[in-house]
Amino acid sequence: MSDGKEIKISVKNLKKSIGDLDVLKDISIDVSEGEVVVVIGPSGSGKSTFLRCLNRLEEVDSGSIIVNGIDITSKETDINKVRENIGMVFQHFNLFNNLNVMDNMTLAPVELKKCSVAEAKERAERMLEKVGLSEKQEAFPSQLSGGQKQRVAIARALCMQPDIMLFDEPTSALDPEMVGEVLNVMKNLASDGMTMVIVTHEMGFAREVAHRIVFLDGGYIIEEGTPGVLLLNPREKRTRDFLDKVL
Repeated sequence: MSDGKEIKISVKNLKKSIGDLDVLKDISIDVSEGEVVVVIGPSGSGKSTFLRCLNRLEEVDSGSIIVNGIDITSKETDINKVRENIGMVFQHFNLFNNLNVMDNMTLAPVELKKCSVAEAKERAERMLEKVGLSEKQEAFPSQLSGGQKQRVAIARALCMQPDIMLFDEPTSALDPEMVGEVLNVMKNLASDGMTMVIVTHEMGFAREVAHRIVFLDGGYIIEEGTPGVLLLNPREKRTRDFLDKVL
């Protein structure tokens, strides 16, 4: 989807092994500004590893990943600086249990971005309002439902004012009735024009929000396309077999 829009993420010939296992065998993909790319595929297909490579939580074996014009696979790159513009939301929230919601949200902006505590708090209040949790500033993670924790985790990532958001199966640890509240927050982000790469099993959400769906299997991108094409009329037998099981 590069209709004159800036390429935010450019991956070329990415390879990654873990032990003896070749997890990613040869991945190339570009993601444009404001694009929502949903990555689907069976368990063990390399989806989470791919996502973690995009902010170098996993070191790659070969290939290049350019984020906002910076080659993050280069040893010279200050990855922490690049990560300030990449929000990451994990399956298991990763909140600090000993800090209340407000402190969870202001910790990184104050420490990393050097904005004042007052600015960080004001921004955190705005982001909590955005995810519908204004009344939970003083609550601790143990006092929140799974859906609330994940919404706080998204709001916390937004406090760094990233221009790219990565989501690694953000709803798979949630009770079914809490999935919708998290997906709604993500839908709002998409409509705000946030660049997002999302690994998910939520096919209805993928159909509604993705500009492009990428089917990953066996360490390769087997097929990619718009939701209308890929979900309804996939070219590849492996894609059809997978979709028959999940749709």
